[in-house]
Amino acid sequence: MTVQETRPASQRVPVIPDGAPFSAEQRSWLNGFFAGLLSLEAEARALPLTGGLPDAAAKAIGAEEDDGAPWHDAAMPIAERMQLAEGRPLKRQLYAAMAQQDCGQCGYLCETYSAAIAAGTESKLNLCAPGGKETSRMLKKLLEEAPASAAAAPATAVAAETPAADTPSGAAGYCREKPVEAVFLGARRITAEASDKDTRHVAFDIAGSGIDYAPGDSFGLFAQNDPALVDAVLAAMRAPAEFPVGGKSLRQALIEDYALGTAPDMLFELMSYITGGERRRKARLLAKGEDPDGDAATMDVLQTLERFAPVHPDPEAFLECLEPLQPRLYSISSSPLATPGELHLTVDPVRYDIAGRRRLGVASTFLADRLTPGTRLKVYLQKAHGFGLPADAATPIIMVGPGTGIAPFRSFLWHRCAAKAPGKAWLFFGHQHEATDFFYRDEIEGFLGNGTLTRLSTAWSRDGAEKVYVQDRMREAGAELWRWLGEGAHLYVCGDAKRMAKDVETAVVAIAVAHGAKSEAQAAQLVADLKAQGRYQADVY
Repeated sequence: MTVQETRPASQRVPVIPDGAPFSAEQRSWLNGFFAGLLSLEAEARALPLTGGLPDAAAKAIGAEEDDGAPWHDAAMPIAERMQLAEGRPLKRQLYAAMAQQDCGQCGYLCETYSAAIAAGTESKLNLCAPGGKETSRMLKKLLEEAPASAAAAPATAVAAETPAADTPSGAAGYCREKPVEAVFLGARRITAEASDKDTRHVAFDIAGSGIDYAPGDSFGLFAQNDPALVDAVLAAMRAPAEFPVGGKSLRQALIEDYALGTAPDMLFELMSYITGGERRRKARLLAKGEDPDGDAATMDVLQTLERFAPVHPDPEAFLECLEPLQPRLYSISSSPLATPGELHLTVDPVRYDIAGRRRLGVASTFLADRLTPGTRLKVYLQKAHGFGLPADAATPIIMVGPGTGIAPFRSFLWHRCAAKAPGKAWLFFGHQHEATDFFYRDEIEGFLGNGTLTRLSTAWSRDGAEKVYVQDRMREAGAELWRWLGEGAHLYVCGDAKRMAKDVETAVVAIAVAHGAKSEAQAAQLVADLKAQGRYQADVY
């Protein structure tokens, strides 16, 4: 995000530009916040050197708002994040409990979601999809342990000041509260038949949707559960499919509205009420976050019903224990300049076996297996937060995206190609096997041929005697990569938050040490500075 300054240097007030990805209400609040902060800083400057800040000023410009959020690292375990946030205001501890991906699936960013919970303007604690049950349990724990004053006092002051990122005042198609319709065109396989993966290139017609996007943005879609899974759930709970709930049948409600993945704690509580003996004891333990049988992490709704069978819960009570089915976000892999009216995704359908039963990713297999071309579905656009092409098309870019992490970089390359951007571009791409898993090979080789892509470095982890990954290729080309950074290149990373993104950052630090004559501490600070300057951007999941 950039700000415009409209006053003399001594009285500058940052103003959020109209083109920023905020609603009018959000811009108004942010502008007011900056103006208020400036007045507090001015008040602080006017105080005698021997005096101190007023309490309100100290709070506004003190540790709560300027603590650097050292826990904002998606690769950091939640226990470490909570330790770093210990002793901080409730809002900051709630922030540390989030998954730190700023993915937007909850309709907020990590920091604004925590602020809304602390303010009392958001009551749902289960919206952080990547954080899952780990995050929702920690949020609940923090709120239960917080003094009443800490939880309630900010509500009146902050509720009107901290708008959600998906406030209903947002334009249609640009928030999950106001989806529009797009037409599904198809999902063709882009891995060879011999591949262990079944990656799909998914296309939508958005010409009539009213939405527009830029490289780096994400696409949200409202998927549905597999009807076969829903039928198995109905059979396990011994409930009639046509039982009426909320104007639709129980079966349709389970297909469209409720998450059937990881079992919520409330479902375990329900099991403890309708079972007895050892089953009740285990249900109570599970509801408290314990793991009596060593498989709590993989227990979904169906497995829970089967584990405590025979059970016959009231359908409405059962639904009250489930979480809402959340929309899914995917990085966009197309450019509006290259394919106007169309939007593309690059998706790995999730399929795996647990305890003899096939588990399916809700949205990925919805796209790959259950949608037919021509189907209309609810979608929305999630504008990028700190992830996009440089404003100057001559700026060099370095893109690191193994597997489906290539998605936004396909968008970048098509956009630069269509715009005839003069800047250099370097892509690091990797997967298991070159022969079967080289996504978009013809396109990438075409970009190399026409100069859109200056350099390509690939890593095939299963083709040699030793596994090789993109971070290994980065280290091998460290001298040249360091030269590119010295020329002002922007570095982008897309992919797994827990491992790959952290390994890439470690490689950049090592390159700065080896080729930039930096100490470890100086190299780490360099990476932090690049991030602060917007020259090191990550889209992780």
